[in-house]
Amino acid sequence: MDAATFVGNWVDLKSDLLSVFMGEQGESAIATQIRNMALTVDQTEQLRNVLDGVLRDAMYSLLLGLDGASSIGRDQQAFQILDERGIAVFSSGELEAEAWRRFHAVP
Repeated sequence: MDAATFVGNWVDLKSDLLSVFMGEQGESAIATQIRNMALTVDQTEQLRNVLDGVLRDAMYSLLLGLDGASSIGRDQQAFQILDERGIAVFSSGELEAEAWRRFHAVP
């Protein structure tokens, strides 16, 4: 695994969570709460956009925190994540660059 794959997995997780939260047949507690709000189509789309932004910003912030580019809570330090073979998944700065590209850059 490399930084691109690692970040890509977080991008996929964001999409999966948004689908679970906003899906008509979603069985999660959040999906149930959203359904119970009885939103209009426009309101549902607005909520989808808000949740998409919240998930994007939270995951981006976590990835930058792991890379040491920002703090997690009150602490800022770089972390090393190793794969099953003990090989580093990313070098310092790689997560920050890839996370920006995948979560914020205009295609």
